[in-house]
Amino acid sequence: MENLLRPLIVVGGSVVLTLALGWATDQLLRKADARSPHTPLWGLLRRARVPYQLVLCTALLRGSYVQAGVLPRHRTGVGQTLTLVLIGSAAWLVIRIAAAVVETSYSRYANARMHSDPARVRRVRTQVTLIMRVVSAVVGVVAVASMLLTFPAMRAAGASLLASAGILGIVAGVAAQSTLSNMFAGLQIAFGDMVRIGDTVVVDGEWGTVEEITLTFLTVRTWDERRITMPVSYFTSKPFENWSRGTPQMTGTVFWHLDHSAPIEAMREQLRDILRACPAWDGRNCTLAVTDSTPNTIEVRALVTAKDADDIWTVRVTVREQMIRWLCEQHPYALPRVNTADAALPPGVPPARTAPDGPVRATPDAPYRSAPEPRARRAHGTPRGGRP
Repeated sequence: MENLLRPLIVVGGSVVLTLALGWATDQLLRKADARSPHTPLWGLLRRARVPYQLVLCTALLRGSYVQAGVLPRHRTGVGQTLTLVLIGSAAWLVIRIAAAVVETSYSRYANARMHSDPARVRRVRTQVTLIMRVVSAVVGVVAVASMLLTFPAMRAAGASLLASAGILGIVAGVAAQSTLSNMFAGLQIAFGDMVRIGDTVVVDGEWGTVEEITLTFLTVRTWDERRITMPVSYFTSKPFENWSRGTPQMTGTVFWHLDHSAPIEAMREQLRDILRACPAWDGRNCTLAVTDSTPNTIEVRALVTAKDADDIWTVRVTVREQMIRWLCEQHPYALPRVNTADAALPPGVPPARTAPDGPVRATPDAPYRSAPEPRARRAHGTPRGGRP
């Protein structure tokens, strides 16, 4: 009877004690979170409740399973399993705590700098994300190594592995050259301030926003909600446009191809009226000028400004649509068209006369020449000089 009750008491007591400590800790974190709503640390630490309870339960069982006499024939296997679970849960708990601390620090910094320096906030966000990935990778590698070292065979092989570490490192470096280059490129992007999460970039002719940055790849969300994934080494080896670098203010252009008779001054006034009614315009600049001409049309360009890339797109399409509508309603003659009328002659030159075989043109020597005789008369045998 004692051999049966002792394992039940030890295992049941460990589970009950774990649940009680977990509930008490969660209540304390809940009260601390309610008293300090401006600090998200306590609320984020509550996410670590599961690994925290797992660590407590495993540690209690690991220390008492020998006295409890649980599966005495498999004592080594039970102890090894509990040790592995303890190491894994401890690594999970460390990652959750580190994430809570880092996220709290970033939230305080972002709340203080979001309105004054949003570019700096995006840079810190990128660095924090990559740092957390590095910390998670390091903790995971240490946990796996610790698990492997609990096996006697792995400890015996450790010396030989360390002896050949130099050769293995060289081979691994050559084999994983692209992966290592991407990892170093990711660290360079994070701390070199080349590109940040939330930046507006143009890559291979695609316009979009940086959505995710890892140690090996970067994701760009395009304007039509597509995702372009590319290695981070691309941004360290090839040129790209970063519209969010420095100040986010931008200048955009709008082009029209119009007739030569287009009312340029009236278009300038209309451009100002359109921009005054557009909330996306920041009021810094608006100009309109003729930049080119062809035999049939002229090219008119308008320069507009906005506070960022999204607003400059709104301003450009608004100006283009409303200006075309205004021209169609008020100045339709200004729209491009194909000329089918004869050209206007200089002053003093008489107009052309119409003849049966075509127009008769005036020349300096012969102002008007006679039209040729109709072919019908010649066909009936009428002499040129007399009557029939």
